Amino acid sequence: MKNIRVKEAAAYVGLSKSSLDKLRCFGGGPRFYKLGRSVVYNTADLDAWVVERARTSTWCANDNRVTRATAA
Repeated sequence: MKNIRVKEAAAYVGLSKSSLDKLRCFGGGPRFYKLGRSVVYNTADLDAWVVERARTSTWCANDNRVTRATAA
């Protein structure tokens, strides 16, 4: 587990720095730590955030657990 800054964290999860900044401000992003004026991310938290977004299908963007029978 390693703490990394925003630019490195964005590259780590495959997003732009701007996208990660927006997720942090508006919600939905990975857990972060504010240390004075610095923002850092723990790589274990980034890994967990990526795993939470795993999908097996693209038909339902918001929740992979919804089945076609209940969505109809």
